[in-house]
Amino acid sequence: MVTSFTVKSVATFIGKEKRLGRFRDLVSLSSMENQTKNKIYFHYNHTDSCNSARWTARESYQFMYERPWQDVLHFFSNVVNARLTLSTMFGTDNSPQTCIDVVDDDYKTSEVCDEKEERCGRWERVTFKIILSYSGYAFDGWQKQPGLNTVQEIVEKSLGRFVDDKKARLLKEKSKPLEGCAVVAGRTDKGVSAIRQVCSFYTWRKDVKPCDIEGEINSAAPGKLRVVLVSEVSRVFHPNFSAKWRRYLYIFPLNDQENEKQCCENEKEVESFSFARNCNEPSNKCVESSSSENVENLIIGNNKEFEAPTCFSVCRVNQLLRHLEGKLLSYKMFARDTKASRNIGPPTECFMYHARAAEARIPCSVHEEGRKVMCVELVANRFLRKMVRVLVATSIREAAAGAEEDALLKLMEATCRRATAPPAPPDGLCLVDVGYTDFNPKNCLIP
Repeated sequence: MVTSFTVKSVATFIGKEKRLGRFRDLVSLSSMENQTKNKIYFHYNHTDSCNSARWTARESYQFMYERPWQDVLHFFSNVVNARLTLSTMFGTDNSPQTCIDVVDDDYKTSEVCDEKEERCGRWERVTFKIILSYSGYAFDGWQKQPGLNTVQEIVEKSLGRFVDDKKARLLKEKSKPLEGCAVVAGRTDKGVSAIRQVCSFYTWRKDVKPCDIEGEINSAAPGKLRVVLVSEVSRVFHPNFSAKWRRYLYIFPLNDQENEKQCCENEKEVESFSFARNCNEPSNKCVESSSSENVENLIIGNNKEFEAPTCFSVCRVNQLLRHLEGKLLSYKMFARDTKASRNIGPPTECFMYHARAAEARIPCSVHEEGRKVMCVELVANRFLRKMVRVLVATSIREAAAGAEEDALLKLMEATCRRATAPPAPPDGLCLVDVGYTDFNPKNCLIP
């Protein structure tokens, strides 16, 4: 039997198949949503005596973000534009950056002088070290991304004026914009400020002067991005690989009702709170819930019978951090959004030179004496992704819970990153400087 097909019948058949295919997609999508709703979530449950007094992820998030961050952003903006210095917080005039500048200048001058005699041929290129200062709130981070306002994009567009003829011709042939290439010491996330970020740029042009680069970048985003220093360095200089240490400063604003006396008295309440809640909760290592609603309730922790501590001691945070000094440790539990290759082994290890916390004050229009803040200063050979923000948030959480002094060291041995707190807001984080000589503890802001 021979069946004849017309154009109309074929079109009808194809239309039915398409509708059937869309129906299958909807069915599969619905089944995936049902699987997601019925997915079992596991939440890390600490087994020490402070387990019940420790904030949940939601409580920690709310405690960190419900702050007068606008005062910190305003202070960083003044520091970026050289109207204030970091030493203003501690009421001193000596800034550690002054000593670092002198050391770097000696290092740069000696290498450039030795190298000028060796330059020849196509390797006779000029490398510039550029120290930048920028406000984090004005940019979407350092790394260039399509459709976003990033520091790297602005800097490289400004450097396009100083590109040599050969590279300019190649960029034109590939229909690419005329931009320079800036290599940075460390990429900062969205909202993170920098006072002495270091990047480098090289060109084969001999007529480029440091003052030309400085003027071009300063005119790109006035008030938000500023060049601190431009100098000629050796061509072997690399902002990232040549660095020996990096210094970060986190400024955590304290609310008006928070003071050291309340925090010290609150430590006594932690013990009674922990004992009362432990009598009513099991001590499992993981808490399990079978639906998204239960998970949300678990994170929020709406337990009206008990009230978690809402204050912490700055001196306790300092004690927790000082246990990290002088040790090479794996900070994989304090990292976020890292590649799989950097989750195990030496790539997760960092050597902490300096880790301190202290009270300070920043200028504030509401308070004549200034806004009281907690400053956390961290200096290490390197830092993992979001490591500083997680470390600060976890230290505050552990201090509020009344944990032991070695609590951060014990968290290194955890098997799940839920053991640490969510990252603190990026508004309080600032990359202070990058060092290319041996670390000198005398240059620290917090002794």
